Amino acid sequence: MVEALDIQVTGIVQGVGFRPFVYRLAKKYLINGWVLNASDGVFIHAEGEAAHLDGFVLELAENPPAAALVEEVSLKEVPLEPFDSFEIRFSDASAVEKTTLISPDLATCDDCARELFDAGDRRYRYPFINCTNCGPRFTIIDALPYDRKNTSMAGFPMCPQCTEEYDDPLDRRFHAQPDACFLCGPCLSWKEAKASPDDITWGATREESDALLARAVDYLERGKIVAVKGLGGFHLACDAQNASALATLRERKRRKGQAFATMMADLGQVREYCEVNDAEERLLTGAQHPIVLCKKKMGAHFAPGLADGLSELGVMLPYTPIQHLLARDFGKPIVMTSGNLHDEPIVVDDEEAYEVLADVADAFLGHNRSIVARYDDSVMRVIRVADEVFSVQCIRRARGYAPMPVPLPKGGQGGGGPAAAEDALQPRPSVFAAGPEQKNCFCLTRGDEAFVSQHIGDLENVETFDAWLESKERFERLFEIGPQLVACDRHPEYLSTKWAHSQDLPVTEVQHHHAHIVSVMAENKLEAPVAGIAFDGTGYGADGRIWGGEVLLCNVQAFERFANFAYVPMPGGVAAVKNPLRMAFGVLWAFDLLDHPVAQRLVADMGDQAAVCEQMIDKGINTPFTSSVGRLFDAASAILGVCRSPRYEGEGAILLEAAMAVSSPADTALSAPLEFDRASIHDSYRIELVKNTAASGSTAEDTSVLLFDAAPVFAALLEDMAAGVETSRIARRFHNAFVQAVSEVARVIKLGYGIETIALSGGVFMNRYLIEHAVESLTCEGFTVALNRELPPNDGCISFGQAVVALAGKNE
Repeated sequence: MVEALDIQVTGIVQGVGFRPFVYRLAKKYLINGWVLNASDGVFIHAEGEAAHLDGFVLELAENPPAAALVEEVSLKEVPLEPFDSFEIRFSDASAVEKTTLISPDLATCDDCARELFDAGDRRYRYPFINCTNCGPRFTIIDALPYDRKNTSMAGFPMCPQCTEEYDDPLDRRFHAQPDACFLCGPCLSWKEAKASPDDITWGATREESDALLARAVDYLERGKIVAVKGLGGFHLACDAQNASALATLRERKRRKGQAFATMMADLGQVREYCEVNDAEERLLTGAQHPIVLCKKKMGAHFAPGLADGLSELGVMLPYTPIQHLLARDFGKPIVMTSGNLHDEPIVVDDEEAYEVLADVADAFLGHNRSIVARYDDSVMRVIRVADEVFSVQCIRRARGYAPMPVPLPKGGQGGGGPAAAEDALQPRPSVFAAGPEQKNCFCLTRGDEAFVSQHIGDLENVETFDAWLESKERFERLFEIGPQLVACDRHPEYLSTKWAHSQDLPVTEVQHHHAHIVSVMAENKLEAPVAGIAFDGTGYGADGRIWGGEVLLCNVQAFERFANFAYVPMPGGVAAVKNPLRMAFGVLWAFDLLDHPVAQRLVADMGDQAAVCEQMIDKGINTPFTSSVGRLFDAASAILGVCRSPRYEGEGAILLEAAMAVSSPADTALSAPLEFDRASIHDSYRIELVKNTAASGSTAEDTSVLLFDAAPVFAALLEDMAAGVETSRIARRFHNAFVQAVSEVARVIKLGYGIETIALSGGVFMNRYLIEHAVESLTCEGFTVALNRELPPNDGCISFGQAVVALAGKNE
């Protein structure tokens, strides 16, 4: 019997080959009707035998194109019309409510990569080859629906051959909006730095294009720096094996110490330099092609200045045709770092690049396809969470992942019970969560979806704040969301907080570490109270002090501060972050260890600065107190001599982790991968868990039941230094103390409250050793451990947590 269904498919179903997929399925199952792209999904009218319709719908939901994300398939029985064929209809531009999701940019697929190097293909070495399964998406879209006229490809009319492919439902390039070739599409450009404005060479033909690529390769081989235009902005490229080129790039870009990301031609080349497990291979070769932090291979050569002192290297495979061509033609690893000056947004426009990067790049390999949205590369790593069990940890969420939505708790205002059930029936207001000051991502909610932006950066920079406003306007326009509530951090001096209070909307302030833990809860769909352990560098506390070593008992509505690290002074405030010797002095002062002979050597190294710090602490001049674990890591790193002059945020802690794998600080340039070692966890210093007898206030938020006392750790560390114990062993014992402290407080909470779910978040948990061993230890003791999944544990998850708390309606 012939039946008819109207089908609506929602999710990421535009720009991913969904309509031709439906067309082919319809032919397979003898279905007649039509498929239509609309602003709120893909609509299908399907007529056929009942059994055929069942198979059609099942495969529609369970076997979509690789780049698609099917969220829901809605079915409705309707009368037969009837149809005698199946057709693809044009997009419905009249729909008012735009709820379709937009695919992030996709790396060049294997089919296109094969054609790119096939001398017999008409797109042989075309730098903008793509198809429905790959290529730019979000970075070229001006408006929905996703049609060519609404993208930055609108100015490139297709030639007859491309038009024929574009119109053929059985062709791989059917309705591939960026589809083009040498005859009709974008082309490369070349400009040498500081040349006259009109001195630009264009690569319109294959021969001209190859000549420009050859110039770029020649520049790389001569140790020069080339700015290369990508999907979401420019990269700065140089020979990753040329120490002189790396030093020049660091000096010009004002990037003093952070490691550079490196592009390898293929997986084989990656394996020459790094250890790659199956999970890392899947990340490297997946549709997103992020930067993946992989362990360096022993014996591999790394040029000085690439990733000194670290056991990991950020590597990625080419994800654009231009990158494929450069990697193949150059043949060696290429540094591909963001095309910007230190702390400024990535440059997206050619003219802007010529000006902003004029003193950084020696030449510019650009093109004439506009970048509509600014996107950095995403950064990922694989961590071990159990025997042969691995999990992906997001470090920076951007290209390839954003703006895919993160699901919000269903109906959840966070508490369950009759009130939550009643709330679930009410339409959710849209929230704009402004996020933190550093590593900012904002979050915009719509229904049960949270659109967390790409990594934007540190908002104290004016240019970055302008980019934040630009991205915010774009998200609101594309997704047609008008926020009704604003959420922000409690820190009164954050620019994002001040902006939030300047809006004519209700504002919910969310404590920084509560937002961290709620982000984990929401990602893992946790409703019952959890023990949240948030370790990071800085967060404004309810008592006005700087928090960062917190154990919170919380749900998504509220929290109680159960435990925290004992406060230590930060002489000079921010100056103590930039000069960790000050932090070390404050820690040793707090723990009454300044008279230790090793501490006295440190005081002597500080010179007059030590007396200044002591006066600042004694008189309370510009000396905030902090419970931050990040600052304790800085102090230990400085005391050990691992890092006393950090060149970027977190370098002291990063090098302290790397120091576990070497015999002395002087050997850090030879740092080797540190393998997961369960047995070593017992070789540890001791953090005491003591009753808090000096509560600073009367509310649950600014007092705690217990304190972590790190004094025994630093006393033992000084004793080991005096005894000549290797730095690597001291660093390991220091790390193990924090692993054991996490387990101990979890046991206490379980005994006292029956809570067995532990949520870990905060930038300190980007320390591979700490997170892997903490998860292992907690799991072995029977705890359920929840981590950030799609979002990073650093401040990139804060805005999502803020939005969830605001929707819960309470943060008191």
